[in-house]
Amino acid sequence: MKIALVHYHLRRGGVTSVIMNQARALAQAGADLLIIAGEAPAAAIDFPFVLVENLGYDQPHVNLAAADKEAGAQKLAQDVLRVMDARWGAAADIVHVHNPLIQKNSLLIPALEILGGGGVRLLLQNHDLAEDFRPDVYSAGVEYPKDCHYAVINSRDYDCLNRAGLKTEGLHLIPNEVSGMTATPGFKRSRYLYPVRAIRRKNIGEALLLSLFIPKDCTVAITLPPSAKDSKKYEFWTAFSKSQNLPMEFAIGEKMSLADLLGSAVSALSTSVKEGFGFSFLEPWTAGIGLVGRRIDYVCSDFENSGVRFDNLYNSLEIPKEFIDKSRLEQKMENTMQRIYEAFGSSMPSHIKQALEEDFVKSNTVDFGRLDEELQEAVIRKLRETPQEKCKLVDLNPILEKIGGLKDNAGLIAANRLAIEKSYGRQSSLELLLKIYNDVIRNPVIHKISKTALLDLYLDPKRLSLVGISDG
Repeated sequence: MKIALVHYHLRRGGVTSVIMNQARALAQAGADLLIIAGEAPAAAIDFPFVLVENLGYDQPHVNLAAADKEAGAQKLAQDVLRVMDARWGAAADIVHVHNPLIQKNSLLIPALEILGGGGVRLLLQNHDLAEDFRPDVYSAGVEYPKDCHYAVINSRDYDCLNRAGLKTEGLHLIPNEVSGMTATPGFKRSRYLYPVRAIRRKNIGEALLLSLFIPKDCTVAITLPPSAKDSKKYEFWTAFSKSQNLPMEFAIGEKMSLADLLGSAVSALSTSVKEGFGFSFLEPWTAGIGLVGRRIDYVCSDFENSGVRFDNLYNSLEIPKEFIDKSRLEQKMENTMQRIYEAFGSSMPSHIKQALEEDFVKSNTVDFGRLDEELQEAVIRKLRETPQEKCKLVDLNPILEKIGGLKDNAGLIAANRLAIEKSYGRQSSLELLLKIYNDVIRNPVIHKISKTALLDLYLDPKRLSLVGISDG
C-alpha cells in the first residue's frame, strides 16, 4: 500500500510525533511511505521525505486576492501530485493529511478539494478544530472538503462532526499511539510533576492553587516554559509564585531529564482545561506513577471505555463565589463569548447570554478552571492571607485533602499500564490504521460538513473556560 503522510511541517511537537509514530508502524507493516511537508525537518528522519514549500504556514500579512488564491491552490495540488508521481508514477493509494482544517495555510483546503475532485483518496485527520473556541485559525468563507474521509482523535469530535453532516462510514476515530515512558529509580519522591509546556490552556493557576494543599516537603513542578505567545501569562504566574513564596518549580525540565523528573515524582499532575487527545492522562502510568488533578470528561471517558481507571481526578474545583468579584466574572464571560462570535464573523445569539446568566445563578460556587488569571490570582491570594479559608475548599473538594496523602497503588498502575498498551500501543494502532485505510479505499462517500452546525455544537457557553481560549 502506497501512503503519503502530509502536514505543514515536521517541527518538534504533538502532531509531528503522531505522524512519526504512524510512519514507524506503517513501515513495520511493509507500507510504501512518503512524508510530504512544507518545511524540511530539523534533523534527518528515517523515512522518504519530500519538501513542498507552498505547503508550509502562510507568511505573515500575506492576503492573496481571490484569483491568486485559486492559482495558488491549483499549484499546491499540482505540486503534491508531482512529488507522488515522481515516487510512484501515480498518486498514493491514501493521502493522509494531518490537521488540514486548522487554517495555517490558506491554500490547503481548496487544494484538497482539487485533489479529491481529481480522484485522490483523502483521509483528513483532525487533531484540533477551529470551531472549538479557536477563531484565529478558522477558514472563514471556505467550505471544508466534501466527499472524502475524515478522522478525529476523540469521541466528542467524532460526535460533533457526525451531527454536523459526516456519515459514519466516512468518519473514523484514530486515537494516538502512546509510547512508554521510563522513570529513573533512586530519587527522593517529592514532586507533583506537571510534565507540560506551560501554555495558557494548561491552567497554570490551578497548579499553584494545588500547591497550597501538598505536603510541606514537596513541590509542584512544571517542566517547560511556553512559546512567546503565552509568555506574559507565564511570567505573571512565575512572579506571583515567587512573591507568595509558593512551593513551585518552573522550567525544571531544562535542568533535569524527564526520566529523572518522573523518578522524583510522588505523582503526575494535570490541571489542563482543554486537550485534543490527552497524552498526559496516559503516559505517567507507563512510567509506573499515578495521576492526580482535573478530569476532562470528553477525553477521559474514551480512556475509561478502554479500561483505564482514574481514582484521583476531579471534574471541577469549586470555589465559593464570595471569593471573587461575581459581576466581574459574569462580564468577562459575556464579553469573551461576544468576542469569540465576532471573530467567527457573526453576532452572539441572545440565547447565549441567557444561558450564561442561568448558569451563574444556579450555584453559590464556580469552578476555578473557568476563571481567568486575574480572578484565579485573587483566590490564591485570599487563601494565602487567610489560610483558614482553605477549609471551605476542602469541604467543597475532598480531593484537596486526599492530595496530601497520595500513596502508590501498584495494582492500579499495573492494570492501567496493560490497558494502555492493549488499546494505544503500536500493534493496536497499526491494526486500526490499516483497517481505516482499507475502508477509505473501498468505501467512497458523499457527504459534507455544515460549518454553521459545527459552530453551534462547539460554542457552548457552559463549557467556556477563560484560560482555555486564545487571549485575543
